Amino acid sequence: MTTPWRDRALPAADRVDDLLSRMTLEEKAAQLYGVWVKADSNGEDIAPDEEEMTEAFDFDELITRGLGQLTRAFGTAPVDPALGAVALARAQRRIMAANRFGIPAVAHEECLAGFTAWRATAYPVPLAWGATFDPALVEEMARHIGRDMRSVGIHQGLSPVLDVVRDPRWGRVEETIGEDPYLVGTVGAAYVRGLESAGIVATLKHFAGYAASVGARNHAPVRAGVREFADVTLPPFEMALREGGARSVMAAYTETDGVPVSADPRLLTELLRDDWGFTGTVVSDYFGVGFLETNHRVAGSRAEAAHAALAAGVDVELPALRCYGEPLVAAVRAGEIPESLVDRAARRVLLQKCELGMLDEDWAPETEAGEVDLDPRANRALARRLAEESVVLLDNPDDVLPLAPDIRIAVVGPRADDPLAMLGCYSFPSHVLPAHPGTPLGLDIPTVLQSLRTELPDAKITHAAGSDVDGEDTGGFPEAVARASEADVCVAVLGDRAGLFGRGTSGEGCDAEDLRLPGVQAKLLDALVATGTPVVALLLTGRPYALGRWHGQLAGVVQAFFPGEEGGPAVAGVLSGRVSPSGRLPVSVPHRPGGQPWTYLQPPLGLAGGASNLDPTPLYPFGYGRSYTTFEWTDFANEGDEGDGGGDVSVTVRNTGERAGAEVVQLYLHDPVASVTRPDVRLIAYQRLELGPGEASRVTFRFHPDVSSFTDRSGRRVVEPGALELRLGASSVDVRHRVRLTLTGPVREVGPDRRLHCGTEVRAVEV
Repeated sequence: MTTPWRDRALPAADRVDDLLSRMTLEEKAAQLYGVWVKADSNGEDIAPDEEEMTEAFDFDELITRGLGQLTRAFGTAPVDPALGAVALARAQRRIMAANRFGIPAVAHEECLAGFTAWRATAYPVPLAWGATFDPALVEEMARHIGRDMRSVGIHQGLSPVLDVVRDPRWGRVEETIGEDPYLVGTVGAAYVRGLESAGIVATLKHFAGYAASVGARNHAPVRAGVREFADVTLPPFEMALREGGARSVMAAYTETDGVPVSADPRLLTELLRDDWGFTGTVVSDYFGVGFLETNHRVAGSRAEAAHAALAAGVDVELPALRCYGEPLVAAVRAGEIPESLVDRAARRVLLQKCELGMLDEDWAPETEAGEVDLDPRANRALARRLAEESVVLLDNPDDVLPLAPDIRIAVVGPRADDPLAMLGCYSFPSHVLPAHPGTPLGLDIPTVLQSLRTELPDAKITHAAGSDVDGEDTGGFPEAVARASEADVCVAVLGDRAGLFGRGTSGEGCDAEDLRLPGVQAKLLDALVATGTPVVALLLTGRPYALGRWHGQLAGVVQAFFPGEEGGPAVAGVLSGRVSPSGRLPVSVPHRPGGQPWTYLQPPLGLAGGASNLDPTPLYPFGYGRSYTTFEWTDFANEGDEGDGGGDVSVTVRNTGERAGAEVVQLYLHDPVASVTRPDVRLIAYQRLELGPGEASRVTFRFHPDVSSFTDRSGRRVVEPGALELRLGASSVDVRHRVRLTLTGPVREVGPDRRLHCGTEVRAVEV
């Protein structure tokens, strides 16, 4: 007779209840932590305070009780994918053989911009996903990432990041999708759908408020107001849970108004589970439980930290046991922590393992026979398409772009001939390889210089670095100026170097004092402009930088946010004209480097006004981007009325140029009068249209009043009666059509079942 917890015919809840009834306290606690088996220790942390928070352990002794998770078997050191799959399978067999129930561990990995493993495809960073305004393409990418992870035995991915940019100086802006919660939510939910469709548990992070840290300092306190938190921070998470089906959430490091997230039951239990109905697992960010004792100082011991986190709703301590191991068990046995808290978390963990088939008697570790290719041709083609769609043409005043095929080009700048210029902080080469000097990248990553030479074989191309990314050395300026002076056009390739904890200019723990270009790059650009040669600035960055200093002086401005391993050919294709630029800004580009923080989601007093001499108006607004073709918007219409202020808004968009291109139609909401101040405009819908020469499509957005909801003074989410204005535009400021409507009736409270979208319909229009 099959043991009940092994019986696949029984409901998962019954199976897990039976299993829990057979487990000791130590065995239940063992399901609540991970272990991080490292190849070496050389001081190059890939998690904050890693060295101080990690302690030695006896793996063989530890796994006799079972094990919840295995931490980063591929993402800690360079491992051949095939050998890594075999090693992970062996580790799982050891774990299963050692514990009396034969339960394996969940293996998790990072997958922010691709599977963070050696020789795995490095896709564009999430900020580039936002620039595509193309959720379907992001979903396809995530499906590929998930399949690669599953093929080597991974079960859980620690992505996507759903933090909404609140201050672009924050180092992790490159990991976000943008500064608008609707864009973040729709693109993030698409990523979740793709990852989950491949059988990988998607983990939403960082829940919640992490990006609103004071002064843009990593891990700094969050002082967001109740309404900002509810209306800007939380909606992307809600959308990714409801529409993406994410099965895990990661608690953020930060505190909000004095309460650390990992000790906040109102957030992790009352909101997430009771209000939103989440039934998956909550995992800590790395060492987040221990930080309650060491960093936040709201716990006096490891046991107190464990108690606070478990009570709040943190089910799994990652990446390694510190608090949920012996300190927790001892405190439960001493009567200091209720065993029911351990049971609650263990039940959630085991339910998820049951869903993954890991409690089935015939479950076996997944391995691939022979060679494992984590960067196949299909992945690279997808990475190229994403990169091409994400490149934003900001300026082209004299039509210098596209570049003529046979001109003299000086390719200058510290990012021109470095493959790492394409990659973000969580790519394996940037994240792990700095600790392993001499190890090859494991990927073919063409640089901008190499790609332009391939793209324009008849052009005469010269090169000079000019300077480093950061530092004060200007010794390379004379050669750079000489190359620019000899050329018909100069392409200045400037930007960031991704790194960790101050070892880069962008990335985790690499926060910026202001939004000046790093190092002496601004001075280099000044020197190049002074030559009189037309200069095209190509920016490969993880955040927007202030460009007003050169406004009107440049022949072109092209922005790419760490576009991945195929980023070089993608930007070269835009410069040559093979690719018509179609990216739109997911973050505003500021005019001046100071005056932060600022995003486009501003109430009236956040906009420029006579009460201050400082004008925060950006140089290039959210949603902005140019093309090599032209589009005509005609036949605006607002049709139908649902009786409560709803209705349809339509427009026909025609490509009136001589080449294919993409337009992004954006719908914004303006609320003239409300009971609390509201953003002047906010995005509520968008549609990317791919159109050949002469082609046209008609877009209809079906506005529902639920989309206008916000948090009122009492903390309720409501739809208020009164006037509203819908604005169809090509950016947040380029408004092409306005529709005024009125909501009638009483104030209406809405909950988690409210409409999150305007329905969208696209149909081709005959020429």
